[in-house]
Amino acid sequence: MAAEHSVGFEPADRLAEDRESVRRRFWRKLKRVAAHLPFAEDLLAAYYCAFDRQTPRHVQASLLGAIAYFILPFDFVTDVMPILGFADDAAVLATAIRMVASHITNEHREAARAALKRGVEEAEEEAEA
Repeated sequence: MAAEHSVGFEPADRLAEDRESVRRRFWRKLKRVAAHLPFAEDLLAAYYCAFDRQTPRHVQASLLGAIAYFILPFDFVTDVMPILGFADDAAVLATAIRMVASHITNEHREAARAALKRGVEEAEEEAEA
């Protein structure tokens, strides 16, 4: 899956191929950082789109790559830095969303808003069910 356009993102590309690992690690990291993410709703909408069986494979691959980059323990800009820590994650996610925006439906966005309203713990349990 690592292609010329993804130079430097090979670890995220490899991780994105393991959907269950992405799913598990996504919720773990989201629980830790959700309160600090101004783009949490977009991230969750992308997650729900990526795991929607109706979503085309190429769209799933793009979104899983961006989500995998978010959950990787290393970044170009470390996540613990105030304000800037998630800037690279947001940029990667925004790029992926821009590429596949027409596939992220109102239902995905509504699910993301509902998950944030319920709380990440409950949303994870529902996603696993």
